[in-house]
Amino acid sequence: MSKMRQVWEAYHPIVHLLMAGTVFVQLTQSMSIPFLAIYLGETTKLSLPYIGLIIGAGPLAGTVGGFVGGIFSDLFGRQKLMFFSLVAMASAIIGFVTVTLPIGLLLISMVMGLASSIFATVSKALMGDLTPEHKRFRMFSNRYLANNLGFAIGSMLGAFLGISGSNLTFILTAISLVTFAIILMVACRRCGVTDEGVVNGKVERTSLGEIWQVLKRDVVLLSFVIGGILLVTVYGQMSVTLSQYLRGNFADGVALFGTLMSVNGFTVLLLQIPITRLVERYSLFSRVAGGAVLMALGEVGFAFSPGWTSFIVAMIVFTIGEILIVPAEYAQIDQISPANMRGTYYGAQSVSMLGSFLGPWAGGMVLAHYGGPVMFLVMAVLAMVSLIFYWLGRRLHEKRKQLRNNPIVETAM
Repeated sequence: MSKMRQVWEAYHPIVHLLMAGTVFVQLTQSMSIPFLAIYLGETTKLSLPYIGLIIGAGPLAGTVGGFVGGIFSDLFGRQKLMFFSLVAMASAIIGFVTVTLPIGLLLISMVMGLASSIFATVSKALMGDLTPEHKRFRMFSNRYLANNLGFAIGSMLGAFLGISGSNLTFILTAISLVTFAIILMVACRRCGVTDEGVVNGKVERTSLGEIWQVLKRDVVLLSFVIGGILLVTVYGQMSVTLSQYLRGNFADGVALFGTLMSVNGFTVLLLQIPITRLVERYSLFSRVAGGAVLMALGEVGFAFSPGWTSFIVAMIVFTIGEILIVPAEYAQIDQISPANMRGTYYGAQSVSMLGSFLGPWAGGMVLAHYGGPVMFLVMAVLAMVSLIFYWLGRRLHEKRKQLRNNPIVETAM
């Protein structure tokens, strides 16, 4: 009981609510969104590249949504943006099962990406506001764990009930989003977390001019964002191209894909905590580098896997890479962000979601013209190239810290 109490007292109640809500919403989303490519392939006559374009358009819009949402949250507060973004996501989910026109589906995907990116950015910023700095890396790791816990349970439950990718799962996802939005709004008000400030001290607001002046000269942030774009191209919407490849090249491809999504989620569920504790002794760059190498190895495994066993092994390797990378990416941005511009910096990081557009779109084109093995190998190369930009960003950050600690050297330069 005391252990549970310690866990509860470690974070603010709203942080716990956002974690629980992530599990709840992801549970229903995992039965619908990952199967969207298959759903569109079965209910429309669209080509593989165009389906990839529709799905990738969401994350492309999200590169704008997260950035703008982050700035707005620093200027005006977090709460209302989270509520309206959740409602917009629910509306988009319903649109996928009621709209058939290609242009309509493209627009709906953009709304979905815009809203989900705003919510992800603003909720991370609020969690950062409510969490002491020394606890944030574990908090980001726990958030990633919650996301995958819901994903693993939902994928398994959807497969067991035989409803994955059906109209029902899209409706359930929309209902869960609206329910979470209402609960979150009520809880924030009861806990005193308002748009005027947060409980653990009022957040100092900044001006749009100050935001622009900081962003335009922060080369460290730019380096991390470019590296993030390349990595997100590899893992951001990996399910789209993987599902298309398996469906087109294996008789039981849909079943295999569902199994791999569950393997992905359960690998995170089982290994997230021990791996996080194991690597805390290493630098953030070392964690990102190790993760990128493992993801590249996983992609090579996908390229040459002949059957279920090898695909499952490749997915486990790929997922361990994700476990290392995702919290470390968030923590790196948190390290370089001023306290009153946390939302803006997280929003700038969301530009890396451009990779979630490039992955399905470019991956779909490579898949259609050159086949799956070439596509997976291209992704492996991109994962390794991303390390150049992360290394550059880390090096520049260390130099900037030295200059701040040695003002005489800074003046001389």
